[in-house]
Amino acid sequence: MTITAKELAKKLNLSEAAISMALNNKPGVSTATHIRVVDAAKKYGYDFTRITEFMESNATHGTINFIIYKKNGAVVSDTPFFSQLSEGIDNECHNCHYNLSISYLYDHDDIENRLNEIIDYKCSGIILLGTEMIPADFSPFSKLTMPLVVLDTYFDTINCNFVLINNSQGAFQATSHLIKQCKNQPGYLHSSYAIGNFNERANGFYHAIRANGMSTSKSLVHYLTPSMDGAYADMNLLLDNGEEPASCYFADNDLIAAGAMKAFREHGYNIPNDISIIGFDDLPICNYIEPMLTTIQVPKQYMGQMAVNRLIELIHTRHSCAVKIEIATKLINRKSVI
Repeated sequence: MTITAKELAKKLNLSEAAISMALNNKPGVSTATHIRVVDAAKKYGYDFTRITEFMESNATHGTINFIIYKKNGAVVSDTPFFSQLSEGIDNECHNCHYNLSISYLYDHDDIENRLNEIIDYKCSGIILLGTEMIPADFSPFSKLTMPLVVLDTYFDTINCNFVLINNSQGAFQATSHLIKQCKNQPGYLHSSYAIGNFNERANGFYHAIRANGMSTSKSLVHYLTPSMDGAYADMNLLLDNGEEPASCYFADNDLIAAGAMKAFREHGYNIPNDISIIGFDDLPICNYIEPMLTTIQVPKQYMGQMAVNRLIELIHTRHSCAVKIEIATKLINRKSVI
């Protein structure tokens, strides 16, 4: 007759946690206690196959390498957006019993040699954060024979698996909301850095302008650095030089919106009474700036999870067709739009 771990704990006058640690050979109990528990388990007929099955079910299946490609460094950095994206990848790797390794590649690196180093280190597949990439940057990755998923960008000319935000949809939602609420033609706080995601957001912005019967040439566009300090400095300079702002703006991201809002306030404009602004990404800062920022919510952790799930599919089914997975966005209405 077998004995359960719970019954063994009661018989030895130990906690169930201590029994579990001893039977699974984990730290937390003394050597003497470990020996005592194992000996008693054998004596009373504990079924050790339970431990074997548990360990097999929790064994890792390999290593996924998350490669963060850095080019200009203004977008891919230690921001809440990429922290949450990374957290989604890490959690899903853990749930699917894969180890996660993180590597940084810079555009001035010898990319092919670095990739060979990564592949040689027990790599089952790669998730490539391509936010700052252009198609030409992808050339070394196109030679890889192992499973690969590109995250947070899309290239029409490349046959690969992509997971990204539906940027055009989100920008369309934001711009349409501004037009409906403000009854005026929105301006555009556009990133001065050429990023694929921002180009898609520009498409969504101008689509909404046309869909509402407005001329795209009449939208006031300011090109700002896609960081809070950079956008603040750029907008400050424009206002100091006598630029007359629009009555409402869509911003390529929340950091641009927050920086511009600070500059507007310092030049005597009230938000949202004088100028309404809507951002993109739904970063934590949206709840702390004054007024709280209306924005487009991106399910960042979910996007990371989807990238892992697609990569694991490729690891087990090498000959499946390439897909483009776009994650839908959602308008979060706060106080920065009148």
